[in-house]
Amino acid sequence: MEKYRKLRDLVSQLEGIHLENAPAATDTQILYAHDPSYLVKVLQGTLSPQEQREIGFPWSAQMVERSRRSAGATLAAAKNALEEGIAANLAGGTHHAYRNKGSGFCVFNDSAIAARALQKEINSLLKIAIVDLDVHQGNGTASILENDSSIFTLSIHGENNFPFTKEVSNLDIGLPDETGDERYLDALHQGLEILDTKFRPDFIIYLAGADPHEGDRLGKLRVSKDGMRQRDECVFQYGLDRQIPIAFSMAGGYGKEIQSTVDVHFQTIQTALQYQKRLP
Repeated sequence: MEKYRKLRDLVSQLEGIHLENAPAATDTQILYAHDPSYLVKVLQGTLSPQEQREIGFPWSAQMVERSRRSAGATLAAAKNALEEGIAANLAGGTHHAYRNKGSGFCVFNDSAIAARALQKEINSLLKIAIVDLDVHQGNGTASILENDSSIFTLSIHGENNFPFTKEVSNLDIGLPDETGDERYLDALHQGLEILDTKFRPDFIIYLAGADPHEGDRLGKLRVSKDGMRQRDECVFQYGLDRQIPIAFSMAGGYGKEIQSTVDVHFQTIQTALQYQKRLP
């Protein structure tokens, strides 16, 4: 949790950044992606001990409020990106949450909620790609959206990492341990080419996980900090070249030293800001 405070403190010092408090997602918006009976259990605190263990932390009113605002922030960033080209949620990326259960520190699936809310509240014809570059597969996102042809799910992740039973995204690229910069970036270029050929999105929700970084305790992919910068540049350049708005979230990051995770997230924000300035 400390990384979020540290990141916000750094970001607040950047010129050209406007910080806003995260709004809470409404019940209606959450239900775009989640089962009503699951939402009721979260709101009323009736999750079973097993369900709380799968989420990873105990129920509390504060947990519910934080989960609402984490999802609401990604949606707010998405709506802002439609106006300004690029916008970010300094948390979010809760891609392990399924329609009917939470998992892996994820209660509500912010990417699925935001994508569906954009279509229902802004433009029903919007074709949205969720580009998930967290080191863990976006299993909950893939499951929620598996039959939705208007939203393309792309996950590039560690094949040997959590979740150990994978779901089926529209495009999954599972990478071996010790992948390194060159193979990682090649996989990303390949993934974006396939996305462009098969789908041609109008909007991108990007999960910019810090956990592929070589300093991460859980990541195993050994991507350098410069490689992480090139990753972000690749995604933002893809959007810039095609005039596709991008909303992004920080997703995972579990550095051996917390500052290394904060630095990678901060680098993503700085990179986005450079591309924001290049938008027409």
